[in-house]
Amino acid sequence: MGKKGITDKVAVIGMGCTRFAEHWDKSVDDLLVEAAYEAFADAGIEPSDVEAAWLGTMISGYAGITLSGPLKTQFIPVTRVENMCATGSEAFRNACYAVASGAYDIVLAIGVEKLKDSGFSGLNAPKPANDGTVPNISAPASFSFLAPAYYEKYGLSNEQGREVLSRIAWKNHYNGSLNPKAQYRNEVPMEKITKSPMVAALLGIMDCSGVADGAAAAIIVRTEDAHKYKKDPMYVKALSIAAGPGDGRLRQDYDFTTIKENVAAAAAAYAQAGIKNPRKEIDMAEVHDCFTPTELVIYEDLGFSERGHGWQDVLNGVFELDGELPVNPDGGLKSFGHPIGASGLRMLYEMYLQFQGKAGKRQLDNPKIGLTHNLGGTPMQCVSFISIVGKEIS
Repeated sequence: MGKKGITDKVAVIGMGCTRFAEHWDKSVDDLLVEAAYEAFADAGIEPSDVEAAWLGTMISGYAGITLSGPLKTQFIPVTRVENMCATGSEAFRNACYAVASGAYDIVLAIGVEKLKDSGFSGLNAPKPANDGTVPNISAPASFSFLAPAYYEKYGLSNEQGREVLSRIAWKNHYNGSLNPKAQYRNEVPMEKITKSPMVAALLGIMDCSGVADGAAAAIIVRTEDAHKYKKDPMYVKALSIAAGPGDGRLRQDYDFTTIKENVAAAAAAYAQAGIKNPRKEIDMAEVHDCFTPTELVIYEDLGFSERGHGWQDVLNGVFELDGELPVNPDGGLKSFGHPIGASGLRMLYEMYLQFQGKAGKRQLDNPKIGLTHNLGGTPMQCVSFISIVGKEIS
């Protein structure tokens, strides 16, 4: 799990992010160029300064030439990675370890996905070969199991649970209304969220993240070199990814009130960064709110709330912009949509802006430690990523 860690070994000196939207007038190439050149300009470097690159995309390109072509890189190594919805985070993780190892001095991590004009309503990825016993259910259906399981275990009525999930969606849409790079920039009334048409079990349309196109990028160097480029870089404290054994759907004791990969990834990241009390030591977080009950479970999996108390913390405003621990201050997947390869880096982009005091109307009060969380798969079998980043060297 890499428990020796990467604390303060590398730093981010530049980032770029397109607006996430229905980019009918932009190609994958256009999005990559926009995000990369914003990052180059922010870092104060030339494209030719980059010695290697990691590209995260799930279905919007294959091999390194997906990036080397539009950027016209000159024969540097470009590695294309994919790890389901944690693909952008995986590109960042690999790029960070390459710099920490000493193999390169300055690298690019970038993620992109183009979904809106693919001919499909969302992600259309071929399913891997299997023995034919794997349930063929949609993403909303698989995550919908979390809601009734949580209500049953912790004694919530459907009406109480509906209020909690609606509050999560309301929070994220409010935050997104303050973000010029979000796809959806309107506040959404609680009543509209509560009464939205049903999609799966207890989930309505407003419980689900949208579909979008977008790209985001980061420039990474060793910490000792960071101030050559940037007076206020972002330091990497921990990187953790956990891939589960896939036995959740086979176990009688799995009750859909936790995602075990989240717990494992968080434990490893906290060990690396020396975090003992995440509720108190983390100032802000970006988490994978693909569906509102996912965010609810994440609060407890990551130790932001005690087991069975996340719903109360939601209603008490703990995770709102002015709360004790703001979660998804940029609006999350609910406001941005989810272009698979870009989402993990988009989360890091928000951390970066917040540390530099450049988050505009959603700016928090001097945050120093942030966490990003990205997961892909289903509650029964997934990969889960955690990064911890900071404004200062420990």
